[in-house]
Amino acid sequence: MSSLSQDEILRYSRHLIMPEVGVEGQEKLKKAKVLLIGTGGLGSPAALYLAAAGIGTMGLVDFDVVDFSNLQRQIIHGTKNVNQPKVESAKERIADINPNVKVVVYNEMLTRDNIMRIIKDYDIILDGTDNFQTRYLVNDACVFSKKPFVYGSIFRFDGQMTVFYPFKGPCYRCLFAEPPPPGMVPSCAEGGVLGILPGVVGVIQATEVLKLIMGKGEPLIGRLLLYDALKMNFREVKFRKNPKCPVCGENPTIKELVDYDAFCGIRRGEDASDKKASSNGVVNISAKELKGKMEKKDKFVLVDVREPSEYQINQIPGSKLIPLGSVAERANELDSADDIVVYCHFGGRSAKAAGVLGQMGFKKVKNLAGGIDAWSQDVDPSCPRY
Repeated sequence: MSSLSQDEILRYSRHLIMPEVGVEGQEKLKKAKVLLIGTGGLGSPAALYLAAAGIGTMGLVDFDVVDFSNLQRQIIHGTKNVNQPKVESAKERIADINPNVKVVVYNEMLTRDNIMRIIKDYDIILDGTDNFQTRYLVNDACVFSKKPFVYGSIFRFDGQMTVFYPFKGPCYRCLFAEPPPPGMVPSCAEGGVLGILPGVVGVIQATEVLKLIMGKGEPLIGRLLLYDALKMNFREVKFRKNPKCPVCGENPTIKELVDYDAFCGIRRGEDASDKKASSNGVVNISAKELKGKMEKKDKFVLVDVREPSEYQINQIPGSKLIPLGSVAERANELDSADDIVVYCHFGGRSAKAAGVLGQMGFKKVKNLAGGIDAWSQDVDPSCPRY
């Protein structure tokens, strides 16, 4: 006797008539418990389609609130949800899509102190985060608890997807043994992302979740799917389990959760674009201090190291545009004897630019902490935020 109600039979009828799904497959989906880490760009489409497909229980982990800048790609949220906790906004939308889905929200930052408690009741973990320390944390926790981890990442026009299944295939550390240096890989907030890109990647992640639950098809275990939206091209790269992997190898050296901020080179309480951080000895200046220098008519050169497309959105008056990638070759346009203040969007790229100039002999370089975003908030509200 089927456990599906009349409402569910009608709702999932297009599934039920498929031999690969049928009543048995739909009942598996109904019993399944899936945890989504992040309800942003990737979590949004994944949550929508998993809810519509009939996942019985969905957990949502996110400690952020909905911002206007999210709405270009985080389609589970609407204008009315701005400033609302993302997990509550997503829960509300899921209830409208499918009231049969039980939604459990975790309005908290995922850390090594709470991750094992949160993931213990779930069958599959879908990762929609955008920082390396959380990815390594999720990977290790999934290895220790033997839970599959459906991975996706996005940047500008490119996406990556795979499935890490402990002891059935390689883990995240097998593929990426070491994180990149802090600030080396720009975030979507700094580098941008085509709004529709996470829709493609998130839906592929959701597809992999359904396949794993029903035991159908060939999951992306040991296969990294690369998507280039500009060329509309998919490529597949196969990778193997690393027998020397420190967490899932033959002789693991990591047997418990570690300090992932330290592992990724992030000082506690910071991320790669921290507004108050001083990177590599670079001296920071606040937006209000910069405004003070202007009012006192101090002599200094203000350099914007963002991209030309960003410069068109807004700029601090009197700034000179030298994109980060051109700083070294265009350093001759600056006088090493001058006081120089560099800025970008949030402060991460400009800290790197200040470091480059410092290595080239420029001794009087300061980085605008928080970038032009801090300038918009603390000094000039008429300067558009993005």
